Amino acid sequence: MNNDFFLNKAAIVTGASSGIGRATALELSRQGAWVALAARRGNVLIELAEEIERQGGKVLVVPTDVTIKEQVEQMVRKVLEQWGRVDILISNAGAYIQAPIVDLGPADIQRSFDVNFFGGVYCVKAVLPHMLDRKSGHIVFITSMAGKIGIVPDAPYASAKFALTGFCEVLRQELHGSGISVTNVMPGRVDTPLIDHLEFSRVTAKISPEKVAQAILVGIRKRKPIVILPPQAKLLYYINVFAPSLSDWFARILHLEGWKSN
Repeated sequence: MNNDFFLNKAAIVTGASSGIGRATALELSRQGAWVALAARRGNVLIELAEEIERQGGKVLVVPTDVTIKEQVEQMVRKVLEQWGRVDILISNAGAYIQAPIVDLGPADIQRSFDVNFFGGVYCVKAVLPHMLDRKSGHIVFITSMAGKIGIVPDAPYASAKFALTGFCEVLRQELHGSGISVTNVMPGRVDTPLIDHLEFSRVTAKISPEKVAQAILVGIRKRKPIVILPPQAKLLYYINVFAPSLSDWFARILHLEGWKSN
């Protein structure tokens, strides 16, 4: 394995203030990458940047709301001004928006699509011309197993993640031979602030953001088109493909939607 693979690569991580984004930014920095931190909470990003700098890493803080196209474009411009290139985009920003379909309103769907779908699209559109000019780059989407298997009451969230998964698959095909790789990372339940209020059975226990971050970096190194983790999430994915009724039964029996913590 090339231990210098990430050395001096310029990476953007959206949703970097917590969870998977934060863990991925730290891991990239540990492996020598220059990391641009993007999220809405600038004060939290500054604290993370200070931690990265104490470890000897190069970091740039760019407070950004990915639902606003102009802010995303400005963020990418700042990274290019600072480092001259973007080698890696980690499109991770997301919001866990739930509503039973019977109660679902247009605002719920719109809010979910704004961050979970358009946030990723805006980032790709902003970095893609630069990557195409250089004939080099790696785009990583952190979607979710919810982008392949819908579970109640996740209709707003799952709809946006399904859309982003489709966008990712088309992008991967369009960029074949361009020098740019595309990876879709689909974790199961992850121990992040998005689901702090929920508990799950042992079968679908939360995994750590650090474990996801490590899988992301392996996916980049190996140019994997899809990364699914943990193993039980991958098993459920294949059950859903070949026996959807059985998958629905498992979802009910195992209470895959989780339950609220006391």
